[in-house]
Amino acid sequence: MPNILIVDDDINILKLLNIHLSEQGYTVFQAKNGMEALEMLKKDACDIAVVDVMMPFMDGYDLTKEIRKDYDIPVILLTAKNQIEDKEQGFKAGTDDYLVKPFEPRELTYRIKALLRRYDHQIDESILRVGSTTINKKSYEVQIENRTLLLPLKEFELLYYLAANPKQVFSREHLIEQIWGLDYEGDARTVDVHIKRLRERFSKLTHDFQIKTIRGVGYLLEVQH
Repeated sequence: MPNILIVDDDINILKLLNIHLSEQGYTVFQAKNGMEALEMLKKDACDIAVVDVMMPFMDGYDLTKEIRKDYDIPVILLTAKNQIEDKEQGFKAGTDDYLVKPFEPRELTYRIKALLRRYDHQIDESILRVGSTTINKKSYEVQIENRTLLLPLKEFELLYYLAANPKQVFSREHLIEQIWGLDYEGDARTVDVHIKRLRERFSKLTHDFQIKTIRGVGYLLEVQH
């Protein structure tokens, strides 16, 4: 699912939207002000930003302008005001949509989906994002911030499969069928070897995800928010 950046100095709004959007399957990044949001965008690829207007250090209008300079993502402004002048200022800053507080979280979800369609940020099944980690099945590359990794084929396919199905537990036998194929005649323990190698590679590079062992069952990939 797409990554969503929520920027608001109201901690209650952040908690509410994080719960609601996470339940919809989105990955949510949170920032309490504009400066924090810009730093976050440098590290994590986001598909859309939901920005409050009234914030310390940098208001939502200025933050929207800064986002527009470097990122081709839609922006929704949140505000307690409903004056035409405020909306005009928001659209001049480059916002794509405007939502007046208080609002129903479901309405925000509808607007997010509509903007993602408009921007053609539909889910590309060949590219997965897990925090700042991008797993690209087109190029068979894994990128973590500015570092690009080329993994052995089976390691890549195993990582991609687990990342495409987060929080789902898979047995060794199931992973063998999916990654090595039904005609594989080797030991199912080869999965353990490949999991160990993936852990060794990524444990020192990122905390975006963790591959966990579920005793007696198999493995799952857990996203670390």
